[in-house]
This record gives sequence, structure tokens and C-alpha cells, in this order.
Amino acid sequence: MPIATVNPANGETLKTFEALGAEEIERRLAVAAATFQQYRTTDFAERAGLLGRAADLLEQEQQDIARTMTTEMGKPVVAARAEAAKCAKAMRWYAANAEELLADEHPSDDEVKDAGASRASVHYRPIGVVLAVMPWNFPLWQVVRFAAPALMAGNVGLLKHASNVPQTALYLADLFKRAGFPEGCFQTLLVGSDAIEGILRDRRVAAATLTGSEPAGRSVASIAGDEVKKTVLELGGSDPYVVMASADVERAAKTAVTARVQNNGQSCIAAKRFIVHTDVYDAFVERFTAGMAALTVGDPMEESTDVGPLASEQGRADLEELVDDAVHRGARALCGGGRPKELDAGWYYTPTVLAGVTSDMRIHHEEAFGPVATVYRVADLDEAVALANDTPFGLSSNVWTRSDEDIKRFVRDIEAGGVFFNGMTASHPALPFGGVKRSGYGRELAGHGIREFCNITTVWHAAEPGE
Repeated sequence: MPIATVNPANGETLKTFEALGAEEIERRLAVAAATFQQYRTTDFAERAGLLGRAADLLEQEQQDIARTMTTEMGKPVVAARAEAAKCAKAMRWYAANAEELLADEHPSDDEVKDAGASRASVHYRPIGVVLAVMPWNFPLWQVVRFAAPALMAGNVGLLKHASNVPQTALYLADLFKRAGFPEGCFQTLLVGSDAIEGILRDRRVAAATLTGSEPAGRSVASIAGDEVKKTVLELGGSDPYVVMASADVERAAKTAVTARVQNNGQSCIAAKRFIVHTDVYDAFVERFTAGMAALTVGDPMEESTDVGPLASEQGRADLEELVDDAVHRGARALCGGGRPKELDAGWYYTPTVLAGVTSDMRIHHEEAFGPVATVYRVADLDEAVALANDTPFGLSSNVWTRSDEDIKRFVRDIEAGGVFFNGMTASHPALPFGGVKRSGYGRELAGHGIREFCNITTVWHAAEPGE
């Protein structure tokens, strides 16, 4: 895949980039390794000052980087501005909290004595150079949610970004440089996917984190496993959105529209499968379908646009295959189901609701990465839980209910990294984020995320004779 900015709103190639050669990759690896030896000795106050300056710059440049993201991958510019603001917030959160999150831990006096020690403690030390393989759908946020904790922990980062967002990738490296981080603390590598293995196998790279597709995750995990290197993977999702009989149907349906089409429907944590109790099914589906059909599809640079184009022509083709397969096998398109007739350029797809989906349809098992929702009718709590878990993925989930019994059951039985009640899934720097099953492993954000790439070091001092 060429490294290029291709505007998905019209298919125009705006700028292309040459991939880095072997000599330049080697130079950057050497710089990263050397920088780590110095940067790891900095204190939290110095790191926090640097990260705070990066947040200031990002806020000042919010409008410009938002337009760059929209140009490269098609998200509505309103959402792009919100993404930039969220990144600045996360930077400040880690700048303020990293020292406490990574504070030394001390066992009790009795535990120290029982361990035969005079003193004992646990320390969190940076692990080294971390390779980040990142996707295009949240081209700023996905990187910052790795970079902010990694840099605050004393690590350095190498970014291999998606090939269709090169200008956003280069902006990130420049941002950290202008904020004052030492050369080599955070570098963007404009390389193809074929270069990842060599970089990951290099002895100077300590670990890797990947957000992306399941095949990409399998590949990186396999290479890292062969090299015995730590990985964190955040892969696909086919999140359930469960509406039980006691739910506020009006609010649930309104929120469902946003939950499905956020980022043009191209989000791992977007709700995709809408599982509705039979008592409220008709009322919910009527409102949900009307809301999806009323969305404004068009130029993502327009402030009034709700849904822009998909990021690539192949992405739209993949989505069309899933919908066509479902309809061919008997599903019904309650709205949408094709390309908008009034938009003959760009990779647009009409917001779609499919009913009558069955287990023999591909869309029942595969992630639909675009503004397409499937709705299911269930008779009771048991059927809702079973259907919610009937997926190879387990990233997050949404449940609408006023019943304490329902809440306890979903908390206990849902197979996902999160369950959000009476609202839609969202990420926040204070809350851990990640999944189970084929959605990956490890956690980002919060204290869990910053500790993923730390050497958790036990320090033990022998007791003196007679102690």
C-alpha cells in the first residue's frame, strides 16, 4: 500500500511519500536506543513539563490538525476537533498522575519480615524502545493514548502509522519535538507493513503495541512471541448494544444512533449489534431507524455533516459485501443499504439498519466497519446475554436497563473488556481500555496502561543477623 494522503471525499491523491530506506531506519533505531539511556533518568516533573507543552501546542493547533485528519481519513471535522481536544486532555491527565501511578510500593512490616528482609519494595522502571503500530480511524487519539503514558514512564516510542495518514503521523513526531522532548524520544517511521518484522526483531526494540485488525495483531504477536517481547493488542470489536424491557427507549434509541455512526461507523468500540427485548423491540427499532435515516451524509469538512465517507474504497467494498450477503440470505434493510445517489464521488455509504439477521450470514460473525447496524429481537435476559456473547470479539458492550438484576447479570456474564450501562462506550484516560477473546489482550489508559511497558522490579534487602 503506498504511503499517501488520498482524500476519501473525492478519491484525489493529494500527496505521496517515499518509505524510509534501511539505512535511515537503522539510524533512527540507534537514536532511539541512545536517547532512552538518557531519557529514562529524567524525573517525573521534567517529563510532565514536556508533555504539558505538547498539550498546549495541540490545543493551539486544534483546527489545523483536525482538517488534516479529515482530509486523510474522512471523519467529520467536528469530530476531528473533539479528538484533538481529547488528546490534549489525556496528555495533561498523565502529566498530573503518572508519578502517583508509578510510585514505589512497600509491603507491610510483617510481610517484609516474613520474606526474610530488612526492607523490600516494588519499583516501576521504563522498559525501553516501544514500537507502536497504529490505525487510521482515530489517527491522533490512538497514538496519544500510547505515547502519553509511555513517555511519562520514561520509555521512548517509534510510530509506524497507517499508510493513509502520513501527514498526521509526521505532525505527531513534530509536535513532541517542538514541545522539547529530546531527539529520538518519539519518532515517526514512514515505512510499509513489510518493514515491521525487521524493526520488531531488532534487539534495541523492547516491546510493541498494536491497534488494528485481527490479522495484523496475529502477525505482530507471532513475531514478538518468537523474540520473547511484550505486546499489547487492541483489535476488532462487534460490540453488543442491549436494550432490556425496563430501558428508557427514547434515550436508548437516540444514543444508539451516535453509538453506531461515530467516526462514520469506523470504530472498534462502536455499537454494532443491537439486541432488543421483545417488549420494546418495535418502539426501539422504529425510533432507531428513523434516527439513522435522518442523518446528514456528505462533505466531512461541513459543520453540519453527521456521516462522511469511509476511509478507503476497499473499506466500502468490504462493507457492501457484508450487507449484500445478508440481504441475499434474507435480511431486510429497514433504511439505507447502498451508496447515496446524490454523492457520485468519494467512498460514501448510507447509514443502514438490517433486521432479520441470522447466524448463517457473515455480518453476524464479522465486524462491520462502517455505518451499518444489525438489530435482533430477544425474549428474555438469558437470550440477551447469550446473543451478546455470540461473537469472536469482546472489546466493550452497552446495556440499557433499570433493573438491578439485569445489571448484576451483565457485569458477571458479559464477555468483554467493559460494560457501559445506560450510555455508550467511550474511552477516558482514567479508565482502563482493552478487550478479551479476539479483541486482543493487555490494557491501555489508566494505571493499567502505563504499567504495561514497565519493568516491575522487586527490591529486597537482606535482614542483618539477629533481626
